[in-house]
Amino acid sequence: MLKIKTNLFKLTTLFISLAFFSCKSKAQEPIKTVESQNTEISKDAKWSDKMALTLMKRHPEAYMIDDAKAPKWDYVHALVLHSFAELYKKNPDPKYAAYIKNYVDTFVQNDGTIKTYELEKYNIDLVLPGRLLFNLYETTKEKRYLAAMQTLKKQLEGQPRTSTGGFWHKQIYTNQMWLDGLYMGEPFYAQYTVTFENGKNLNDVAKQFEEIQKHATDPKTGLLFHGWDEKKLMPWANKATGTSPNFWSRSLGWYAMALVDVLDYFPKDHPKQKELVGYLNNVAASLAKYQDQSGLWYQVTDKGGKEGNYLESSGSSMFVYAFAKGANKGYLPVKYKKLANKAFDGLTKQLIKVDADGTITLTQACAVAGLGGNPYRDGSYEYYVNERKKDNDPKATGPFILAALELNR
Repeated sequence: MLKIKTNLFKLTTLFISLAFFSCKSKAQEPIKTVESQNTEISKDAKWSDKMALTLMKRHPEAYMIDDAKAPKWDYVHALVLHSFAELYKKNPDPKYAAYIKNYVDTFVQNDGTIKTYELEKYNIDLVLPGRLLFNLYETTKEKRYLAAMQTLKKQLEGQPRTSTGGFWHKQIYTNQMWLDGLYMGEPFYAQYTVTFENGKNLNDVAKQFEEIQKHATDPKTGLLFHGWDEKKLMPWANKATGTSPNFWSRSLGWYAMALVDVLDYFPKDHPKQKELVGYLNNVAASLAKYQDQSGLWYQVTDKGGKEGNYLESSGSSMFVYAFAKGANKGYLPVKYKKLANKAFDGLTKQLIKVDADGTITLTQACAVAGLGGNPYRDGSYEYYVNERKKDNDPKATGPFILAALELNR
C-alpha cells in the first residue's frame, strides 16, 4: 500500500480529482501538485505505481517530464500521461487523474485552442496528446476539449500524404513515412472516428498500416525498417526500395504498440481487423527471433553481437507491452505472455536501479533518434548505437508502466 506523509497531500489531490470530474472547470494556470514530492514509495508497491510515483516525485508538474524547462504540447509527455490514464483505471488514485488534467489544462484554452501547438507544421507527433482529451471530454462535457480534438482531426485531414495515401511523418520530411508515426497518429485517429464518426474512417486508419507494411518490411527478417522515402531521394534511402538501412528497436516498438492500441477500436467483424491482427503476429514472430537470452532486445534489433550495440530499455518495454496486451486480448498466442514476462524480468533485474527513497530509474534508454534533419542523421548502425542515452527517458518509462499493467506487476 502506498503511504502518504501528510493529510495536506491527501486533501490537495482530492481537490484536484474533484476538479478533474467537474463540469465547471476552466482553462487556467496549472493547479499545484508539488505535494507529490512528499510521497513515500513502498517497496511492496507494483512496478507500475513505483514508476508513476517516481516521475511525480521528480517532476511535480507533468510538463517537466523529460526535464522540460517550459510547458510544451508534446508526444513524450502524452505517452507517459497515457500510461497514467491506464494506471488510473486499475488504481483510481486521485493524484494520477490530477497529474493528467493539470498538463492538459496548461494548454487547452476556453475556446479550444492549444498553446504551443502549430497545425500548419503538420507534425504527426503532435496528434498523440489528443488521446488525453477523450476522457476529459466524456467526464466534464467541456466543449473546449472537443474543440481541441477537432483541431487535431483537422490536422489529419490536411496531413500531406504519399501518392498512395500514407501520412508523411512531418511536412518537412517530404514523402516519408516513419514507423514512429503510426503510433503518433493512428490510435487518436481510430478512437476519434469510432467516437464521433461511427467508424467511417477506420479503413483509412488501416491504410496507414498497409502502406508501411508494404513498403518498409524486410522480406528476409520480417522486421520493418525505421523509415521509407517514397521518392527514394534521401541520402539514407535505399535507391531500389526507399527504406532506411537499419532496424531500430524503438521504431519497431512504436509500430507494435500502434497495432495493439488501434485494434481496440476495430470490431471483430470489420474487414480490416484480421489484416491488422496478421501484421501484429508477423512483427511479433520476427521480434521473438531476436530476443536476447536476458529477455531484452538490442538498440539495433538484429545485430546483438556487434560492437557498440546494447540492450535498450525503451524498445524492450514497448515489446513487452505489445506482446502482453496482444496475448491478453487474444490477438497473439499465449506464448507471447511468457516472452513478455521474461523481458520484464530482464528490465527489472538488469536495467532498473532502486534508490534509497524507493524511487526507481530505468537505464539504457536511447534518448532520441531519427532520419535526416540538421545535423544529418544517416540511419547507419554507427549512428544508432552512438546516439546519447538517458535514464528514465519518457519513451521508456511510459511503455514500462503500460507493460507492468498488462502483466499485473
